Amino acid sequence: MDKETRKSLIQVANISSMGIALGLTIFGCFYLGHILDGKLGTGYFFTFFFLLLGIAAGFKNIYSLIKRSLQDEKPLDKKNGEAGKKAPPEED
Repeated sequence: MDKETRKSLIQVANISSMGIALGLTIFGCFYLGHILDGKLGTGYFFTFFFLLLGIAAGFKNIYSLIKRSLQDEKPLDKKNGEAGKKAPPEED
């Protein structure tokens, strides 16, 4: 497998993990709040609170995944196809 195909597959895996992480975090917190409301009889207070908490935690999780994936990437020299090397200055 060449480097560009591997890099593309890693990017697809990162994107899909972001969606799964966001969905599971929001749904999990919503479900926890719903269960607490049922046991404590507090109406929709905990459902709403944990839903907001899940949304905030999900987006924080996506932010850290994006930040980590951008730090791992090295700039690609388009002329030579080598990562991490600076392109020589172009002359007019």
